[in-house]
Amino acid sequence: MSAPAGKPLLIDRELLDAVSGEARHSPRQRKNRNFHRDDAAVAHRLLNAIEPGSYLMPHRHLDAHKDETMVVLRGRLGVVFFDAVGNVEQTVLLQATGAVCGVDIPHAVYHTVLALEPGTVMLEAKAGPYLPLDAAEKAPWAPAEGAPEAAAYAQSLSERFARG
Repeated sequence: MSAPAGKPLLIDRELLDAVSGEARHSPRQRKNRNFHRDDAAVAHRLLNAIEPGSYLMPHRHLDAHKDETMVVLRGRLGVVFFDAVGNVEQTVLLQATGAVCGVDIPHAVYHTVLALEPGTVMLEAKAGPYLPLDAAEKAPWAPAEGAPEAAAYAQSLSERFARG
């Protein structure tokens, strides 16, 4: 779903529902809807739909131009910040109608995100071009995506956001 060339694309409930549906049916339980033309674009703007149970390995972006902005449009998103050895330094709950709806993450800061309710969608912006994370950007103390211990690790992080 994209707008015709030269026409505005509305970010409406229909679009959020569509990308959420794609995330629900994805093996990774998340799905991007890119607004930028291709991976080489200098500015990346995208919707990122994430379902509970999706695991995004803690990571950082070492490129000084790769600060990352996230604004929740729907749902609840937990953001966890770590020090260099994996200790949790800060957690923040992002909600579209909550006290905090977004965050700007400086480059070189280890972080991960966790969907805390179905249908969570955020708007994400960062500099391009897209490059896969290299070994120095992946947290060496965290399980890799798909590793047997990843689900338990993600659950332990999610529990930091338990409603109480």
